[in-house]
Amino acid sequence: MMARPRPELITVSPVRVTRVLHPIEVPEVFTNSECQRIIATARAGQFQDAALVGGTHDDDTRRSRNYWLDDDGDGAWIFRRLLDAIAAENRNHFQFDLTDFLERMQVAWYGAETGGFFGWHTDCGGGRIAAQRKLTIVVQLSNADDYEGGSLETNFDGVVRAASRAIGSALILPSFVLHNVTPVTRGERYSLTLWSHGPAFR
Repeated sequence: MMARPRPELITVSPVRVTRVLHPIEVPEVFTNSECQRIIATARAGQFQDAALVGGTHDDDTRRSRNYWLDDDGDGAWIFRRLLDAIAAENRNHFQFDLTDFLERMQVAWYGAETGGFFGWHTDCGGGRIAAQRKLTIVVQLSNADDYEGGSLETNFDGVVRAASRAIGSALILPSFVLHNVTPVTRGERYSLTLWSHGPAFR
């Protein structure tokens, strides 16, 4: 009997895996005045109670309010800035197959009056669009002195790390990486989020 050829094994370097999972900090994506302009645009609109993937509401998991920005009109320059940041870091770091931006930009408000927070979660979900999320970018819109608590934290390797609180800075992370926002205990925190999409991970 002829021996069957052994299947080729695909090995992935631990260094490469860690590199792909590690969130990236990008400083000064927006200036202080630009962050205030984005917040003012959201405040002039209508915030809605934030929902989870699938449209459900659960105050034990998330307490915040959202305003949705389109990628045209008043939001065109904001979208362009986010797109450029994602494209650069994906090219230099993640190297994911990104094809679309299927969702609007989200301005989130977390206030001390409601104990605003978002428990540990990933941004990938069972919905048709959420399942295609590959990279998440979150921009710090508020001055760090405007609030207490409200830390954006990630955990990709069993170690909890807090993101920068510098106004205008961004955190880019794979959408399947665990992250949360701790309860705001004073003041209010605003953030800006956009997801990029592509074929399912294999």
